[in-house]
Amino acid sequence: MRSVGIVEYGAGNLDSVARAVEYCGGKPLVTETPKDLRKATHIILPGVGSFAVGMKNLRARGYEEELHERVRVKKLPFLGICLGMQFLATFGTEPVDTPGLGWINGTVKRLIPSSPEEKVPHMGWNNVEPEKTSTLLEGIEPGKDFYFVHSYHFAVAELPDVLTTTPYCGGFVSAVARENIFGVQFHPEKSQKAGFQILKNFLAI
Repeated sequence: MRSVGIVEYGAGNLDSVARAVEYCGGKPLVTETPKDLRKATHIILPGVGSFAVGMKNLRARGYEEELHERVRVKKLPFLGICLGMQFLATFGTEPVDTPGLGWINGTVKRLIPSSPEEKVPHMGWNNVEPEKTSTLLEGIEPGKDFYFVHSYHFAVAELPDVLTTTPYCGGFVSAVARENIFGVQFHPEKSQKAGFQILKNFLAI
């Protein structure tokens, strides 16, 4: 059974992620310290809230160095969810410019509505269109709906890192992938069958 380290750094309720991992066949391990990640075969970094506050907490609790060792050096499969995906960026702008993990080049910026009908925060179900093939998307039909809650998006600098896009606010990157590193702007743990398929695919990596 896959042991999934779920990073606890004070940025949201992790119970729903842990329950979803267990439902999908993994063994959730909600961390108490960065060293707990050494017991994991896979790592999930969830999160809600402000980029600046989240990165401050992540660094203050010593997770940045351990994540680098586990993910960049040891190449453990990694999945960032919502704010956790945005942390992959070079830096974020919420509410002030703040360095991210810098694993995928790009900037986290506020969503800008492209029509009066579009509201920010972007909340609810929206479709996800693949831009390349990936193990993470196996069994997911193009245009499938997933659940979103966010006001900022990851403006990815290099096209090969873009996994999916979503047609809202002029279009934004809704998932990224580079080698063993994946990120999704939507919440797979709240996206029912399709979301669970994403988690099952991640656990199979």
